[in-house]
Amino acid sequence: MKTDRNSLAAMAGQTLAAIADRKPLVQSITNYVSMDIAANALLAIGASPIMVRAPEESAELAPALDALVINTGTLTSTAAQQMDAAATAAHAHGKPWLLDPVGAGGLTLRNQTIIRLLRHRPAIIRGNSSEIIAVARLQGLTTDTARPRGVDSTSSSLAAEASAVTLARHALCTVVATGEIDIVTDGQTTIKLANGAPVMTRVTALGCSLSAVMGACLATAAPLQAAVSAIAIYGVCGEIAATQSRGPASFRVAFLDMLYNLKPADLQERLKLA
Repeated sequence: MKTDRNSLAAMAGQTLAAIADRKPLVQSITNYVSMDIAANALLAIGASPIMVRAPEESAELAPALDALVINTGTLTSTAAQQMDAAATAAHAHGKPWLLDPVGAGGLTLRNQTIIRLLRHRPAIIRGNSSEIIAVARLQGLTTDTARPRGVDSTSSSLAAEASAVTLARHALCTVVATGEIDIVTDGQTTIKLANGAPVMTRVTALGCSLSAVMGACLATAAPLQAAVSAIAIYGVCGEIAATQSRGPASFRVAFLDMLYNLKPADLQERLKLA
């Protein structure tokens, strides 16, 4: 994969077009705070969301899916069972899936759930910097002790780069550590992207919705390409929406509109590498 700016922008544009053409079915087991915006983000980009959670339906649904996204926010023991059933079914049917380990490193049930889910081989692990460092520590790959503050990161994405690379090699997947600079790595190739807007941190569940959009990209592209494409799409949309809004509420609306209206030319014009 070529990693120069123009090639990556073109790749993201192709992924965007593929989603619109294929309309992938993406199951999203996400937290209750983000269900609305995650579903609407998937619709806006051209995917088809399904928010099924019942473990009894996982095996029946998996063959029809194009991708699965699991987000460990607002975790309960029941939700942990739902997630495990969905990941088991997706892995059994060869469906790519993404793990968003919200709050990793913070609490025992959460950590145990994440460790169990990792056994089902996610194609992408996407979290903020503290979460990625914490997941690497849970796997015995680092002694760093970064912990999230709620759902917020206490570490820079650049601080998580070594953990992301090591985790990607260990888990045989693509790892994304988001922050002011977004790190995407498959353990061999590492790409750093620098789009986005500060107001994006003022809208709850926008990061969780990034995982949903990344799931749509994963349905149409290989994991590294999908992760880079989703970060590019999301960051450019955020920059443009920020110029059209007055604060978090209007930004949320403008952002969804940009996901719907984004063109490959916008990516070519605005994509930034760090």
